[in-house]
Amino acid sequence: MGRAGALTSAASRSPSVASRLSSHDPVCPLSSVFCPLIWHHLATPTPPGTTLPRYDVFNGDADGLCALQQLRLESPEENELVTGTKRDVRLLGRVPARAGDAITVLDISVDANREALARALAAGATVRWFDHHYAGEPVVAPNFEPHIDTSPEICTSLIVDRFLGGRRRAWAIAAAFGDNLVALATRLAREAGLGEAETAALRALGQSLNYNAYGDSVADLRYDPAALARRLRRYEDPFDFLRAEPVVKELQAGYAEDLANARRTQPTPVSPAARAWFLPQAPWARRVFGAFANALAAEQPAFAHAVLAPRPDGTWSVSLRAPAARPEGCDELARAFPTGGGRKAAAGIDRLPQPDVDRFLGAFGDRYGKP
Repeated sequence: MGRAGALTSAASRSPSVASRLSSHDPVCPLSSVFCPLIWHHLATPTPPGTTLPRYDVFNGDADGLCALQQLRLESPEENELVTGTKRDVRLLGRVPARAGDAITVLDISVDANREALARALAAGATVRWFDHHYAGEPVVAPNFEPHIDTSPEICTSLIVDRFLGGRRRAWAIAAAFGDNLVALATRLAREAGLGEAETAALRALGQSLNYNAYGDSVADLRYDPAALARRLRRYEDPFDFLRAEPVVKELQAGYAEDLANARRTQPTPVSPAARAWFLPQAPWARRVFGAFANALAAEQPAFAHAVLAPRPDGTWSVSLRAPAARPEGCDELARAFPTGGGRKAAAGIDRLPQPDVDRFLGAFGDRYGKP
């Protein structure tokens, strides 16, 4: 039995996991861990065996990559890949949707792609969507199948894991680590029968894939996310991928170097419970600012953190993290600015104009003014 199969078997043997998977609605086998879906399965999926143009549209971070990996291991398809950096969230507009197209979208917000989604649906494409970011008003259409859950303790890969009944859970655990859901990922690994070394390996995988996604453009990244997705596809088992490929070791070395540079910066106190970190104009800063925000959130959980990295166009990329005791408010704060979005505990602003920096810092301090 391969390691992936052993993981599934371990999950089925574990009383806590087995009881959870068998005692709830089969659409939500992890419903005792996660809040119920906000939307799910409003349309009939495309019948098996139908030959249509197909696209996989996904965020280039760990969550998007591992969500796609799970789906394509269960349903192998050689689709056109549409992806980009972590902040390339308006990806659906790159798809020239036509009648009969089948589009799967992973880990980008419906709200950020609302116009492109309306065009695709009007053109007659079938769209299936998995995501955990702020979605706005629900979209209801016979050719739209959404699986959206914006609960704080969830990521897109865990929504896909729920959809698949946990059959590829190792990849979902790696993604949860990458999305900084460390306590939840550790618990799921323990319940699945993984040891400390295996859990640490999945954590390294998730964090490395997530770090790789940050940059002003794909040229800033160490690996193109589309190329990474194709490389991952060769492996059913993430442990086989870790053993056979140098990707994670190379990304870990790059991450350590970039993070060391980030740690040389000093915080700007914004309020007693909020700190801002301004990174310099450099490719390493654009690569590491999101991972640096995750590291700060883990190391200094009593504070809210805002990490700002300058972009070549003179604007700032912003990564927000809420205090651990109050994992909320980041999405609302980010959406107060035109290119902002995200989830309750972690969000970002893609392009914050220089004249808006003081207004942002004021809103950040007001939102997280007290410990």
